[in-house]
This record gives sequence, C-alpha cells and structure tokens, in this order.
Amino acid sequence: MRLSIRHTTRYRFETPVVHALQRLRLTPKETQGQKIIDWAMEYEGANPELTYEDQHHNTVTLVAVEQGAQNVTVSCHGHVDTSDHAGVIGLHAGHLPLWSFRGQTKLTRPGPGIRKLVAELDRRGGERLDMLHNLSSAVLDKVSYITGTTNSTTTAEEAYAAANGVCQDHAHIFIGAARALGVPARYVSGYLMMDDRIEQEAGHAWTEAYVEGLGWVGFDVSNGISPDARYVRVATGRDYRDAAPITGISFGSSSAVLEVDVAVEQQQVQQQ
Repeated sequence: MRLSIRHTTRYRFETPVVHALQRLRLTPKETQGQKIIDWAMEYEGANPELTYEDQHHNTVTLVAVEQGAQNVTVSCHGHVDTSDHAGVIGLHAGHLPLWSFRGQTKLTRPGPGIRKLVAELDRRGGERLDMLHNLSSAVLDKVSYITGTTNSTTTAEEAYAAANGVCQDHAHIFIGAARALGVPARYVSGYLMMDDRIEQEAGHAWTEAYVEGLGWVGFDVSNGISPDARYVRVATGRDYRDAAPITGISFGSSSAVLEVDVAVEQQQVQQQ
C-alpha cells in the first residue's frame, strides 16, 4: 500500500526569539514492511542545521529558529510504501541494549492501579504473545479514549486512575505494565490512515513489545489491533519524550503549539 502523508505544525513564541533550537523527529523509518519513497521538510521562521541518527535509530533534524521570529511552521510531506506483517518488526536494532527497555521511566512507572492491573491479568495460556494481547485489551477496557483530558506530561498511572486518555496514555500504561511483567517494551510515534477520514488533528502512537522468536511486535491499544499496512512508523523510544515529533530549548521565550494538521491517504500506484 502506498500512503501519501502531509503533516504541518504551527507554533508561536510568546516573545521574539533570542535563541532557540528544535529537535524534529518527523522522518519515517526504513523498517520491515515500510519503504520511504520520498520525504521532504520545509520551514518558515527556522533553518535546518544538522540531521543525525539518535540512539533509537530515529532520524533527528536540528533546526535553529530565526532570531526575532515569533511564528514557526514546519511542514512535511512524502510517500511511504507499507505492507502488513501483523505488527512484527523483527529483531532488536539500535544503540541501546534490549534490557534498557525493561526499565521504567517517569511517564511509564506503575502505581497502585497499574500494579493491580498486572496482578489480575489473564496469563493462563502461558504464551507471551497471548499475554500481551490480553494486556492490550485490559488497558482499553479500563481506560476510555477521550481527548482533552490529558497532556504530554501525564503519567501512565495518572491516566489509569482517571480512566480516560488518548493513544499516548494507552501506550504508556501498556509499556509500564509490560515492563512490570519483565517484557521489554517501547513507545512508537507515527501515522495511521483512518478509514473514515483523511484530515486528522494529530499523529498516532502505539507500542511495541519484544517476543522471543518474533522480535518486536506492535500493539495499538487504542484501536485494539496490531499495526497493519495503514500504519507508518516514524520514531521509537522508551517513552513519549524519546519519540516526540518536536522538542526543543529556547532562551528569552517559550513556545506553544497552535495548530497541527495531518493528512494520510492511500495513493494509487501506476503499473509500469
């Protein structure tokens, strides 16, 4: 399947910028079931300085905001060919060892609620893959998908206690619980082609857990499935902070995202 993607982020600084650097993780990965046909990034109010690969094999573009700017726009667009591998990505790669994905972070660390969820999880089958599918279902059953109730700093335990959140929260809860079970797990940010619309207000997030014999396997808790050909992986990490589309530092001002526009649709491929 060939997917056409457009992603525009507009944000504003409260006062004219003295100096600001932004890290952009907006370039899709080349992985099993995913081939990048073309990808371009354009900027207003900022200039690219450096592109590098981080410890998770994410492509990171470092941009400098123009001095005196208050409005910045980052636009991405391109085409990605995908295929359905039932969520299986394969063996571990990256500069971090597999064991590092068993350690909790501030955003994933379980509290009483998630620990209770883990204790009550159905593990009768004995297979890790079955257990992880049961975990995904249990998280979605306990935490409703409701927008506007959480933000990027909400922890897994806070979202679980509130019993609502979005895909980021579902991912953090699943990751925290999986790690509590001794399973390496990681956060994934990217895109999902929706069946009922093209235009979206944000990208998507899901999780991957490591299963012996298969490697990394994806779980989209919010939709109750493993990722298929409609998904495009962009960045991975131990939690949202490692895979956030845009992060940065600034001196003399702070910024807030004003608007995000995402469009994902299937493109017909002409036969040669």
